[in-house]
Amino acid sequence: MEDPHFRVLPALDFDNEFFWTSGRDGVLRFLRCAECEVLVHPPVPYCAQCGGRPEPTAVSGRGTVYSFTVVRHPLARMLHDVVPYAAGIVELDGTQGAGARMIVNIIDCDVDTLAIGDRVEIVWEHVSDDMSVPRFRPVSA
Repeated sequence: MEDPHFRVLPALDFDNEFFWTSGRDGVLRFLRCAECEVLVHPPVPYCAQCGGRPEPTAVSGRGTVYSFTVVRHPLARMLHDVVPYAAGIVELDGTQGAGARMIVNIIDCDVDTLAIGDRVEIVWEHVSDDMSVPRFRPVSA
């Protein structure tokens, strides 16, 4: 089943463009504060912890399903053909305790057997010439 697509693309700005264009080279990037080194996501202009200026840094494209829900009822008519689908929170490898979790669609999986703790990896959905949306799928054994 096809995963839910962006129907309206996010507006790119100085603070988030690096994130939405990361798929061009296949590297997932978050912001890391230059002062206190905390990871900052979603992208914002200043670190909430110390007020420093965050800079893009590469993070792992693999992780663990931290939480998820299965959407079985389309919340909008445009999603009628894509339910059921899994929306979840993935904790990225190598970032435990650093706040590197992200809300994602988990694709290419049986939503009835998906479980917390499952291993997943990033897949980029190229939605325009410049923009890519990170999705995650189960890691094949």
